[in-house]
This record gives sequence, structure tokens and C-alpha cells, in this order.
Amino acid sequence: MTSDDTVSISFEINGKDVAIDVEGDTPLLWVIRDEIGLTGTKFGCGIGMCGACTVHVGGRAVRSCVTPVSDVEGASITTIEGLGMEQPHPLQVAWKELQVPQCGYCQSGQIMQAATLLADFPTPSDEDIDRVMAGNLCRCMTYPRIREAIKSASELAKQGGSNG
Repeated sequence: MTSDDTVSISFEINGKDVAIDVEGDTPLLWVIRDEIGLTGTKFGCGIGMCGACTVHVGGRAVRSCVTPVSDVEGASITTIEGLGMEQPHPLQVAWKELQVPQCGYCQSGQIMQAATLLADFPTPSDEDIDRVMAGNLCRCMTYPRIREAIKSASELAKQGGSNG
């Protein structure tokens, strides 16, 4: 059964072209998880306040739980599964080396937000990190390790270990 509100949406996700028929106001998060089957992007709050659902649209961090899929027509989307596909992204390396995750639920969103942070501020100050990462919540309070990993990733990227 097709709803009158169903539209055909085409975009690129992690380097692959996709076309789906879905209601245009469906949150991008549910399209990524339920229609495409990429489950690394997490549902947290559903109102764009926690950051667990962060993905990149056109290279910029967006909250996929509040982004209607109709807004990404023709866009290039990267999820946590697409970050560092050729080689691990410096953030992924630093996250692992510094054992950042505790429960791990927020980490994909944290990493995706941090990737945008490093694109904008290749050598971020503590203030840059605090300001840009403020909207990404971690119930386990691993903020000091997150900050350390971002700084470590910045150094790794300068040494040529960047894929992002």
C-alpha cells in the first residue's frame, strides 16, 4: 500500500547511490536504520538534543532524528559506517587507543561531531572542543577521554594518518 505522502528520494550514502520511496517527513535516522540497514547511527532523544544520531550531510554534522528525509534529496551522507572506509579515521584510531567508550551508545554521534570539529579546527583548543561538542551528551561522562581523543586525532591527522 502506498500513501499519498510517499515520495521518491535519491541520495548518496557512504559512497553508494540509493533511491527509496518513503513519506517525505520520515526522519533521516529511520531511513538510515530501517530502510538502508545501517545501525551504527543511534536513536537517543528524538528531538536533536543528545547527538547520538549525528551523521554528515554534505560534510556537515546534522541530527538525523530531526532531519526529514526530503531535505537530503541529492545530498551526500556519511554515517559512522562510512567514516574511515579506506583506512581508519584518526578519530577512530584515537578512540580505540584511549579506550574512550564506556557503554558506547553515544560514541558514533560523538565521533561524527568530532570529525566536523576537526575539519573546522584542525588544532582545536579546549574551548573549541567544548563549544562544538557541547550538544553531544554522554551518560557515562567520558568527556575527558573524548577531549583527549580529539586532540590525539588532531596530532595523528597532522602526521598523515587522516582519511577524513
